[in-house]
Amino acid sequence: MRGLVVLGVVLLVIGVVALAYQGITYTTQEKVLDVGPIKATVEREKTIPLPPVLGVLALVGGIVLIAVGARRA
Repeated sequence: MRGLVVLGVVLLVIGVVALAYQGITYTTQEKVLDVGPIKATVEREKTIPLPPVLGVLALVGGIVLIAVGARRA
């Protein structure tokens, strides 16, 4: 079952990344002033937190899938 091993490796990498970064950060631009030709915007940084449990579950799931895929092969 080569597909299980590949999926396990992908989950393993996602788990490591989730534990390392612990969130996804992005920047938005908001208009604060728009009077005739005068325009002002502000850049705000927002973060979507990723709980560490999510990273651990992805790591464990990846290890299990790799083990099951290696046993079946």
